[in-house]
Amino acid sequence: MNLPQRVELYEVGPREGFQSEANTIPTEDKIALINALSHAGLRNIEATSFVSPKWVPQMADAEMVLTRIDRVPGVAYRAAYLNLKGLERALANNVTLDGSLVLSASDAFSKRNMNKSTSDMLETLPEWIEAYQKANIPVKQMGFMASFGCNFEGYIHLDHLLDIMGKVISLAESYGERIQKVKLADTMGWANPEQIKRTVRAIQDKWPELNIHLHLHDTRGLGLANVYAALQEGLWEFDTAVAGLGGCPFAAVKGAPGNISTEDVAFLCEQMGIDTGLNLESLVECAKMAEEIVGRELPGHLSKGGVLSGIRPHSWMQVQGS
Repeated sequence: MNLPQRVELYEVGPREGFQSEANTIPTEDKIALINALSHAGLRNIEATSFVSPKWVPQMADAEMVLTRIDRVPGVAYRAAYLNLKGLERALANNVTLDGSLVLSASDAFSKRNMNKSTSDMLETLPEWIEAYQKANIPVKQMGFMASFGCNFEGYIHLDHLLDIMGKVISLAESYGERIQKVKLADTMGWANPEQIKRTVRAIQDKWPELNIHLHLHDTRGLGLANVYAALQEGLWEFDTAVAGLGGCPFAAVKGAPGNISTEDVAFLCEQMGIDTGLNLESLVECAKMAEEIVGRELPGHLSKGGVLSGIRPHSWMQVQGS
């Protein structure tokens, strides 16, 4: 095992969580949750999404949310966007941008989610690179939705994933850019721990300088097991959602759990002696707030089971290892 000493959790609940809700979430509730998360130790919060309200009505108040939140020093406030118009809105609203090139590893999902095939999306990447360069934003990251499997296409073969990764890296290099990170999304909850390990090792063998960031879903109950497998391979960056908010509105799995829970992942890491920089008690309060906002119980476990504040995880680890 090669467990990291620390992890960085990127909170996506206010964006990916709320976009999936059928009932309208009041702007004030979104702001209150983001503010609470900002004070729980999170250093990266995806607050909203710059997408058409026609397709994602919950994100119609994106600009208002970003204008009215209390911005805590040291916290990067982020936003999602799927087209160049969305990028323009992001540039105008003081959000942290990574210069990311995003595709789907599943052609079927790409057509459903972005109305273009994966090949078509690949052909649009030069426009993205030029837009980032015009805004003086280095292109350092690439991301792949449905990296492990797709409800519409089935299992995504590792060779296919590596092939499109190589194409994006080569394209970026042709524009004088160097990809430093890849974000792999298990958009529909297909991954298993051994698949995670095989994928990580294959990428590290081919591109040892590449940092791997995971966006995992708990659709079929393997979310935390997949996190543990990734931690064993030394990965330290994960997208999470408070209380397990979210899921993918285009994945055709109604009622399934969504993203892996921020507080559950933080608890897992802290119990193994991996620093998160997060306040678990504050995260539990955020999880309860999220449940109040959406009006139902959410999948996260820690807010129900308790933090176990009387246990010193580091000391316990030393006793077990002695």
